[in-house]
Amino acid sequence: EVFVLSRHAGVRADGPGLWAETRLPAGLRVAALAHEIRKDVWRALRRLRGFSPVVEIQPCREETGLSVRAGGAITPQPPASLHRRLVGVLENPANRARWIAHAGKTTA
Repeated sequence: EVFVLSRHAGVRADGPGLWAETRLPAGLRVAALAHEIRKDVWRALRRLRGFSPVVEIQPCREETGLSVRAGGAITPQPPASLHRRLVGVLENPANRARWIAHAGKTTA
């Protein structure tokens, strides 16, 4: 099951734009995790005109854990420096630790 958090209905993380992916442990509260990731992505890229963050979370297909894809639809294609900034948000150890602590483990 795919969980998508977006301010605008119908936006998916499979279209053109600025996207990055990471993996996180399984068993986290997905909605809480998505909200925390979205906040950090927004803080990092809020000056990008017309940008609205999208976070998509689903179980990993090849392994245990969660597959996270974050970014946003934007045209024209943004410069590589913005992609590096987005990857930096997703791979930052302090961010990841905070997200995991906030999302906690599910009770189910």
